[in-house]
Amino acid sequence: MSNDPDEQPFAGIPLFGDLAKAMASQGPLQWDIARQVAISTATNGTNTEANVDPSSRVSLEQLAPIADMHVRNYTGLTTGSGSDAGTALPNIVVTNHSTWVHHTLESYKPLFTQLATALSNPSVEAPQPGTELDRDTDADTDQIASMLASLNKMMAPAMMGMSIGSMIGQLSLRAFGQYDLPIPREPKNQLLLVASNIEQFANDWSIAVDDMRMWVLVHELTSHAVLSVDHVRTTINEQIGKYIAGFRPNPNALMDRLTTMDLGTSDPMAMMQKMLTDPTIILGAVRSPEQMRQAPVLDAMIASIIGYIDHSVDAISSLVLGGGAQIAEAVRRRRVESAPHDSFVEQLLGLRLTRTQVERGHAFATGVTERAGHDGLVQLFSRAGNLPTPNELDAPGLWLARIELQDK
Repeated sequence: MSNDPDEQPFAGIPLFGDLAKAMASQGPLQWDIARQVAISTATNGTNTEANVDPSSRVSLEQLAPIADMHVRNYTGLTTGSGSDAGTALPNIVVTNHSTWVHHTLESYKPLFTQLATALSNPSVEAPQPGTELDRDTDADTDQIASMLASLNKMMAPAMMGMSIGSMIGQLSLRAFGQYDLPIPREPKNQLLLVASNIEQFANDWSIAVDDMRMWVLVHELTSHAVLSVDHVRTTINEQIGKYIAGFRPNPNALMDRLTTMDLGTSDPMAMMQKMLTDPTIILGAVRSPEQMRQAPVLDAMIASIIGYIDHSVDAISSLVLGGGAQIAEAVRRRRVESAPHDSFVEQLLGLRLTRTQVERGHAFATGVTERAGHDGLVQLFSRAGNLPTPNELDAPGLWLARIELQDK
């Protein structure tokens, strides 16, 4: 058997050969599959969904200018973009789940393409032939291993598409807007809101729907203001990109798991859900030493941003709603609950949104405001390099000392 790594083991089998060529032409991630899975998940398999109730859209659009005014006044940041950033609202787009999926896939496309490309570059070397006595056995083993590796390579873009689609579809069922994940979005002048999720959550927690709408608007506009700061966007995107580039995937992971799964006793649906949301199974995405070293840096940045946003939303909500603590507690409790997509987000994007991380962010924001007030805390975004280091996140006084030293 030839040891040429470029030789296609399925070349002599027309069906597999044609399928391999077709799938390879899609690149490292099959976006058509991602969209189909995401829409199917978002619509519970129906692929159809009613339009947004016009009264819900009108209510959110009427409340948006009030929320925006308070966010700008409190944070000192802008929510618009371009020449009229200081006064203009972002474009409020009230969506259903399907439209949210469409916008989100487009916005995250560069990030997921980078991820798929990183995971398509295997780091595990092929097994080496044995001794002369074992040459015949090794040749057979190598042929099977080569065929399995080629099958895995052929399947990976489709499986990646399924994983991305499953994650985005699940997110659409619970997202209030576009910042359930603290990731900068494109376009910068747009803000998505999922009306039905907002109303369903309000009903589940016995919250007045208009209060819930206002709280969500304050949260999304505050998040938008923070994540629209140019150097913050750049820093977060660079750090996530660096984390993604650190993967050292195992190209044999999928085949290894498929050959060891107990198909006789496992629940097929549960098994598929596990495969789609566990990247260590489907894509062989194993955290590398480089990622382990970088993780605390990314953790500190994300925790401090969440801490600032939550602190600001609490303060603004108390002014606008005369409270808001019930809503904040309900939303944050939901945020740290484990969901199937959380493992995917954490392991593949490096965003750990655990209770511990959220509490670290809150403690940092509290520590800074106790020493320097809100004006001190907003210095997080006044210049590039001001986001805290891991040590500074847990010792706010150290961060303030560095910022004050820079200002002298």
